Amino acid sequence: MAAASETPDLARFRALLEQIPYCRFLGITVVPSGDGGVLAKLGFAEHIVGNAGLPAIHGGVIGAFLETAAIVEVMSQVPAAVLPKTIDLTIAYLRSAGPVDTFARTTVTKHGRRVTNVRVEAWQESPDRPVATAQGHFLVLPDER
Repeated sequence: MAAASETPDLARFRALLEQIPYCRFLGITVVPSGDGGVLAKLGFAEHIVGNAGLPAIHGGVIGAFLETAAIVEVMSQVPAAVLPKTIDLTIAYLRSAGPVDTFARTTVTKHGRRVTNVRVEAWQESPDRPVATAQGHFLVLPDER
C-alpha cells in the first residue's frame, strides 16, 4: 500500500525515473513537496562530486538534474504519451552545490500547442538560497502511433 503522501503522479514519475539508467546512476528521484505537488531530488553521492577540494557537485550533474526536473514537470502538465524534447536550456550556476541532497521546484511559465516554457530552481538547505536556476523550452507533440 502506498504511503499517505504517495500521490499517483509521484508514484508514476518515481517509476519512470527508476527505469532510466542515467537517473538511477545520478540518484535523481521525486519526493512530495508538502503542498500536494512534487519536487525533484538529487541524492548526494561521492561519484557526483566534480571538485573534491570543496567538495562540490559537478556542474554537468546539476544541469542534468535541472533538465530532468523540467521534463518531469512538462509531463505532469501535458497529456502526451511521448517524452518532451528539449529545444534549449539555459542554466545559471549561482553558488557551489555542496555535499548534501539537492531539490528542485519547477514552474511551467507558458504552455502552447507545441512548445512549453519551464523555469526550474534548485537549492540545498533553503529554497531562498538557490544553487542554480534554469529556463527551458520543450517540444511537446501528441503521440502519433
